[in-house]
Amino acid sequence: MHRIQILTFCRMLDITISPELKNRCPSLRLGCIEADVEVTVPSEELLSEIKLRIEQLNRSLMIEEISNLQAIRASRKAYKACGKDPARYRLSAEALLRRIVSGKGLYQISNVVDQLNLVSITSGFSIGGYDVSQIKGNITFGIGQAEEPYCGIGKGELNIENLPVFRDEPGAFGTPTSDSQRTEVNDQTRRFLMILIDFGGDDHLNEAVDYSISLLKKYCKAEELTVKYIL
Repeated sequence: MHRIQILTFCRMLDITISPELKNRCPSLRLGCIEADVEVTVPSEELLSEIKLRIEQLNRSLMIEEISNLQAIRASRKAYKACGKDPARYRLSAEALLRRIVSGKGLYQISNVVDQLNLVSITSGFSIGGYDVSQIKGNITFGIGQAEEPYCGIGKGELNIENLPVFRDEPGAFGTPTSDSQRTEVNDQTRRFLMILIDFGGDDHLNEAVDYSISLLKKYCKAEELTVKYIL
């Protein structure tokens, strides 16, 4: 297992990358943030910040350019290395950017989820967001198996064979394509885990983690916050 930890002022879940996934994606890193949050409707200030970023993307990005963005390109390459077609099982960050450039905007869900999506469209990283109370035991980031059960948010049953996948003791609960219903953030969520997935050893991961922290503090009243980088 490959692991490095920083800022361990508070408790944090144990997270590792499986040797199988690391061998196929040697540049893979995870930026993990865990914090107490208050889940509410998004504030007008947060919505304005999201709107501004969407306007900037609409002016500067063409839909055919999305797959060539550094973080997206590295993620698509990782999917192929794991044996999954990134065009059929689109990464969440790519899906969000395609939605924006197509003029459809973003769904408004909650302050916690909306700030995560803002970081994702800004950085190009696919990001998992989880209710910590629904995670049991340690977490491993590995590769999905044939017929492994998984119910994605808004997607129903999802074939996660050969997808990079987060697992705890009960089983799979997150992928860069779709998070699961089991660990979905809702109004009852109090402890939140956010995982930024960097398949390419991107120089901007630390910057994206810092941005995430600032948004969580500003819009989600984040406290008892811990950060860990997994290599």
